[in-house]
Amino acid sequence: MPVLNVPVIDLQPWFTGAPPGKDAVARAIDAACRDIGFLVITHHGVDPALIARVSEASRQFFALPLADKRRVDRPRDDAVRGFSAVGEEGLSYSLEQAAPGDLKESFSIGPSGVPDDDYHRGPAAGPHFEPNAWPQGIAGFQEAYTAYFEVMSELARELMRMFALALQLPEPFFDDKIDRHISMFRVLSYPPQRTAPEPGQMRAGAHSDYGSLTIVLPDGPGLQVFNKAGQWVDVPQVEGGLVVNIGDLMMQWTNDAWVSTLHRVTNPPLDNGPRNTRRQSLVFFHQPNYDAVIECLPSCLAEGEAPKYAPVTSGDHLQSKFLKQTTFGGTKATA
Repeated sequence: MPVLNVPVIDLQPWFTGAPPGKDAVARAIDAACRDIGFLVITHHGVDPALIARVSEASRQFFALPLADKRRVDRPRDDAVRGFSAVGEEGLSYSLEQAAPGDLKESFSIGPSGVPDDDYHRGPAAGPHFEPNAWPQGIAGFQEAYTAYFEVMSELARELMRMFALALQLPEPFFDDKIDRHISMFRVLSYPPQRTAPEPGQMRAGAHSDYGSLTIVLPDGPGLQVFNKAGQWVDVPQVEGGLVVNIGDLMMQWTNDAWVSTLHRVTNPPLDNGPRNTRRQSLVFFHQPNYDAVIECLPSCLAEGEAPKYAPVTSGDHLQSKFLKQTTFGGTKATA
């Protein structure tokens, strides 16, 4: 019987380093990733003070007038940087499902301090190391975001090591595939809703994530997962916990042994109650190196079985998915 609700996994045994504890964490992660593709992690080591700094800086940014936020607009449809306003993205289009634009706004950054070399700046890099755009006038904004990106990068590396052990691979198996990762840190702001959404319109439409894994800190309810019983279930809110889900590339790496699960952010009730207030999520989308080839892992291919997916590079996969999201499946003219 598959797990139908999102489990909570304590990472403390992993970080103590004893093999039995690490094995137990890996087994729990394997079960969660096979059954529902989501988990909540506790004792992850992220400093609450840093979370508070990023959250407050983000609240100040999204409280600015729209014209001020527009000064750091996303530069192009394929560049995952800067500000995107309410309704300017449609996550359902990444799965080629039409729906009105999502009722959220966002601010995104990628890696900072990128080396000026051919790998990072040459034609093959495409938009993956686009410079970050920073709003002015918010004290500590850039420093907080940059620090959070680095902390999430380290946590993602540890999670990928847990994944490797769970998949019966050497613990550092993924290290050289994520050492120049093209991840994105995005803060999502969901304004309160004062009028009824359009038919099919949500705070975030049903979608799966694109990369290896995602680390989320939501500040309120609304995130739901579509389980194997065909039910939408709430992701639990756990004090001090972070939500982790796997993305499409991890599902392809495992030949569908692990599931990149549909999820969404639902609309609040149309009243002035506590659920219909502004909602904010800190989201780190971990994406392997742009030239990392994603193909079936040796431990995930049974004898006589064929891979379900053709090999694809991380960068090509991300770019195609993000363009569908920002151009509404190509129905909006691209820059």
